[in-house]
Formats: sequence, C-alpha cells, structure tokens
Amino acid sequence: MSFVLAAEQLQFAEALHDQLAAADVPAVARQWAAGDRKRGQALWYSLAEAGVAALAVPQRWDGLGAHPADLVIACEELGHHAMPGPIAESLAAVPTLLAVLAGTDEPAADERIAGWLRQLAAGDLIATIAWPPLLPYAADAQLAGLVLVAGPDWVKLAEPGPGLRSVQAGRSLSIVTGKELLAHGAAAAIQQAFEFGVLAGAAQLLGAGRALLDCATAHAVQRTQFGSPIGSFQAVKHQLANVLIALEFGRPLLLAAAVALADDPAGAARDVSAAKVACTDAARLAARVALQVHGAIGYTAEHDLSLWLTLVRAVGPAWGSQRWHRARVLAALAGGS
Repeated sequence: MSFVLAAEQLQFAEALHDQLAAADVPAVARQWAAGDRKRGQALWYSLAEAGVAALAVPQRWDGLGAHPADLVIACEELGHHAMPGPIAESLAAVPTLLAVLAGTDEPAADERIAGWLRQLAAGDLIATIAWPPLLPYAADAQLAGLVLVAGPDWVKLAEPGPGLRSVQAGRSLSIVTGKELLAHGAAAAIQQAFEFGVLAGAAQLLGAGRALLDCATAHAVQRTQFGSPIGSFQAVKHQLANVLIALEFGRPLLLAAAVALADDPAGAARDVSAAKVACTDAARLAARVALQVHGAIGYTAEHDLSLWLTLVRAVGPAWGSQRWHRARVLAALAGGS
C-alpha cells in the first residue's frame, strides 16, 4: 500500500516547519532547561493558534478532529525542531483519552472533561499522564495544568510527587499519585489513548532523526581532513546513506499506523508497535552516526546536537521498550494476544 500525503498536509508541514524555524526552538529549549519557560509557553500558544493543539480534540469540543496522519505530521516537525514539553502526552494521549471518556455514560464524564478538552484545543492547558509500568513517570508534571495516571481499566486525577532528572535537559519526570477517580471500566479508552501516545512519540523520534541527519550532513560538508570535506569520503557517505534509508523506511510504517488508528483502532496495535520500533531504531542510528561525524564537539552540551541526542535518549524508551513492542508485533503476527 502506498501512503502519500495530500497537498494540504504537505503545506501544513511546511508552514509548521517555517513557524518553528523562525521561533529558534533550540534557543527556546535551552531557556526552558534553565527554568525560563516564558518563550516556550508563548510558542505553545502560537502552535495552538496554528491548530496543532486541537488536532486530536474532536470538533464537538472546539477541536479539529483531524486524521491521525495530521497528528503525525505535527509531532514529527516538533521533534525535528526539538520542541520542549510533554508533546505526546498533551497533544495526543490525553485529548484522545478525555474525548473517549466524555462520550461515555461515566458519572465523571461531565463538564470538567469538556472544559479540559476545550482548554487543550485552545492551548490554555498543558497535560501529562503516567501509565505504569510502560510509562512509569509523568513528563513535565510540574508545569502541566492537568496530570493523570492510568491503570488497566481506570483513570485518576493525579498530583506530582518527587521529581527525577531526565537525560534530556529541561525534561522532568515525576512520580504521580492518583487522588480522584475519574473513570473506571475504561480499558478500551485507555488502550486507544495509549496507541495515540505511542504514535506521537514515534513521530517525534522520526523528526529528531531527520534533524540529526541534517546536522551530520551539514557538518560533513564543512569539516575538512586531508584537504577535503569529510563528506566526500565513502565511509562517511555510507553512514549517512544508512541513516537516510532507515528514516525513509520508518515513515511508511508511521503513516500506516495512523491509517490503522483511523480505520481500525481495535486492530492497530501491531502497526503502532511496528512504527515505534522502526522510528526508534532509525533515530538511534541517526544519533550514533551524527555523533561519530561531529567527533569530540558532538559530546559537548553547548552544541545544538545535544538537544536531539538527548531527546532520542529520553523519548526512545518511553511508551514501551523496543523489546516490548517487538513482542507485541510478534504476538499479532503469530495470532496471539
């Protein structure tokens, strides 16, 4: 099957890329890591004005109700520019979960949920969620206005506890404690929201891999050894080509997972896991090659390369390990559960 983005989707990706490039996101991310989040929060608002925050919110609650492929486009660009914040959680997983809960007869599915959805769509609310054991900590819970924790079939409002340092500067991880039951018997809603979180995380990783390849390619053209750019050496060319191939192989799986979530949410788990495995592997390969091409300077925190290196290290294990997702693909192919 061929997965080709429509002209409008390509224009959306280009417009989002231009907006993020003009905002100088690496500088925003460094300020965010230093504790100054004013520019970062302003950028979140501007992205909301562009419709990014409303993609996963149904139109009933002032959202766009967009196709999952549009969410993939947005999250890939956000990863491409190292946008800080709980992207997969706030833009994908939480709005999907709340939208499903709001459409049920649960007593807790009241105007509070509708209000949260409208706030998410408008960019007035940042949300995060923990999903033990696959997602044991909530990312950026200290700055989120809505913190949730999900179990096998229940969802609770939560409050952040002790914070933990992340390998990615500016990204905090918190142990959260449930304080109020929001819904029970909600296994289907939780599963659907989890798949959207995995999809968004995979898209972030693909975007980060693209950025790492861009950085490595630019450096290979500029840096010279023995009187020639290192990019002219076959050993370097082959490494960069391998990264490009891995990224290009990951994108169709990512779009296939988006289509599966739209057309067959109950059977999309295999495709979502396949996309996560491929995009994580591609991003990790891109990180390794970019570090090798840059040499010693690539290890410094002052170089912008570190923003994407640490993003891959942080987001890669989130939403389930590679081993867990490979096992889920294998089980689906073998007809198991």
